[in-house]
Amino acid sequence: MPPPPPLLLLTVLVVAAARPGCEFERNPAGECHRPPAADSATCMDLQLRTCSDAAYNHTTFPNLLQHRSWEVVEASSEYILLSVLHQLLEGQCNPDLRLLGCAVLAPRCEGGWVRRPCRHICEGLREVCQPAFDAIDMAWPYFLDCHRYFTREDEGCYDPLEKLRGGLEADEALPSGLPPTFIRFSHHSYAQMVRVLRRTASRCAHVARTYSIGRSFDGRELLVIEFSSRPGQHELMEPEVKLIGNIHGNEVAGREMLIYLAQYLCSEYLLGNPRIQRLLNTTRIHLLPSMNPDGYEVAAAEGAGYNGWTSGRQNAQNLDLNRNFPDLTSEYYRLAETRGARSDHIPIPQHYWWGKVAPETKAIMKWMQTIPFVLSASLHGGDLVVSYPFDFSQHPQEEKMFSPTPDEKMFKLLSRAYADVHPMMMDRSENRCGGNFLKRGSIINGADWYSFTGGMSDFNYLHTNCFEITVELGCVKFPPEEALYTLWQHNKESLLNFVETVHRGIKGVVTDKFGKPVKNARISVKGIRHDITTAPDGDYWRLLPPGIHIVIAQAPGYAKVIKKVIIPTRMKRAGRVDFILQPLGLESKNFFHGLRRTGPHDPLGGASSLGEATEPDPLRARRQPSADGSKPWWWSYFTSLSTHRPRWLLKY
Repeated sequence: MPPPPPLLLLTVLVVAAARPGCEFERNPAGECHRPPAADSATCMDLQLRTCSDAAYNHTTFPNLLQHRSWEVVEASSEYILLSVLHQLLEGQCNPDLRLLGCAVLAPRCEGGWVRRPCRHICEGLREVCQPAFDAIDMAWPYFLDCHRYFTREDEGCYDPLEKLRGGLEADEALPSGLPPTFIRFSHHSYAQMVRVLRRTASRCAHVARTYSIGRSFDGRELLVIEFSSRPGQHELMEPEVKLIGNIHGNEVAGREMLIYLAQYLCSEYLLGNPRIQRLLNTTRIHLLPSMNPDGYEVAAAEGAGYNGWTSGRQNAQNLDLNRNFPDLTSEYYRLAETRGARSDHIPIPQHYWWGKVAPETKAIMKWMQTIPFVLSASLHGGDLVVSYPFDFSQHPQEEKMFSPTPDEKMFKLLSRAYADVHPMMMDRSENRCGGNFLKRGSIINGADWYSFTGGMSDFNYLHTNCFEITVELGCVKFPPEEALYTLWQHNKESLLNFVETVHRGIKGVVTDKFGKPVKNARISVKGIRHDITTAPDGDYWRLLPPGIHIVIAQAPGYAKVIKKVIIPTRMKRAGRVDFILQPLGLESKNFFHGLRRTGPHDPLGGASSLGEATEPDPLRARRQPSADGSKPWWWSYFTSLSTHRPRWLLKY
């Protein structure tokens, strides 16, 4: 075909230039079709500092609040609120809420059209974040009204939080020629860690999934990968295990071990490894490789093999997360001296919420109240030993004092399950890392090593059913990359062997005479002053050492049932012991109810001392409205920075 005449070609170019690119979908006639959620506007560069990390680069004026310039927006109470939400809510819902507010204050503008954010994103975030506002006596901001400023998905809305997920969704291709089972024994940045976990869950979608339990103070997802025959749901009689790494940001070996473990479990399951298939089909395993991703970034900036022992240890608030949990051990020692007092499932004292509580700590505590964990390990670095509760000395002045729990025998068995198959922990050389623990078998009672309060392991044991040990993986906190493969070889069998111990002891279901499950029933063992409680489906798991045990099941309104249980020494699968409870007479029922202990309300919205649901209370007593009607503590801050008094933030 001959080329078109020059005049005709020029005409075509002019028409093409006059037809702008379509930012939305084109209809069958080739016309650009804008969704109802887009309005005509003049786009300009996004210059608001607080919104600089939004998923778009252009906005327009007036915005959805009818602010007509940058100056007006920056002087507004709405913008001031967005800039301080991080501090006000102590890291909760950060940066999600800020980006949601930016979508209103600096709306997305593309190709001459304004896009509105999605209503379902707003509604989901409000459900999660409303308690954080209630905790500081602040009303939900009017400009985050989900029905007024946000639109439906079928109207062409966009997700204002897409950048939080989008930057981590892209997969990293493995080097050519390598099988999908290949594990790269290297240090993983936050983005790399998330990609590996999501890629692993995708490969084993029928037995794995990833989910978030919250965000760090700097807004990074606390991402968990779960392995189970039915991911996402608790199955009757299937015990729950969690492994947590990188609590201290500069102790990174545990982070990498859990990333490798996730890939190993997936690959071996697909390859038909009978041990791994049996483990995943009978156990629900949750791996949280990094509890402190913010601290890791600080440590990683200095690099592997550095000599510092503190850089990156704390979170972004400068809080040591393994000293940030409620001190229930002191309360336990007080209760233990009182005859007949319950010394398990101790409620969180209200004064705890007066101090700084990291969002990472809150996320872990809420996670523990959501899932009936039976067994746990936290992975640290700096020595080579396994320690177990109590971590806080029975006499606070004693820095080193043997302070056992009522389950001392079981905790020693759990610790040995890890240490006895670890080649370096069993190395007989006193010159090796952790050689001073050699005569103890590389296990030690935490308080007998060194005493500290606010630890996660003590909290697990005293607030929930979960038994947690602490594993020190090596003397180098941030090992060089070439040491990671050897570390994995040393710890792989220990990790698997430890998880398998969740099937020791007894398990069962507690029901009434009609077969209805009895939740929060108490399972007691004579001679061990520490009860566990049944899950919502009535099932329970009681870790017990071999021997003869007298086990008692009881619940308010029912007669107690007593059974004798014999656990053989070589028994490696939990014995099944069910209980059927008979109702008491009316008088006995009322008397039993009157004896029930009532704990304080739980700000996490979880369970009281007996596992009963409670209404959430404000996190700070000082933040409750005063009797004289004075304004909340944060009111003076806003009035000092702006001439506009944001009365829309007041609840009263």
